[in-house]
Amino acid sequence: MLKVSDLREMTAEELKQKLADITEEVFNLNMRKSIKALDNPLRLRTARREMARIKTVLHEDELGIRKLAEAATSILPQAKKAGKDKGEEE
Repeated sequence: MLKVSDLREMTAEELKQKLADITEEVFNLNMRKSIKALDNPLRLRTARREMARIKTVLHEDELGIRKLAEAATSILPQAKKAGKDKGEEE
């Protein structure tokens, strides 16, 4: 189970990748559920809750409520944001 504090230490790209993985897992669990009973039916619930946690943390970052960790190896996201700000002012 993912903790929110652990999620906030991840970058936005890592969270988006994690969200895609969990979304695929939920899809697969739903498919297996429609065919036969699941071995662990609680996994579906926990996966949906993990999706909600990730979406909440991403949304908080978009609104500026809490900031996520920045990628230490690249400054490209910062440069893109600066370019967008300049374009909006004109």
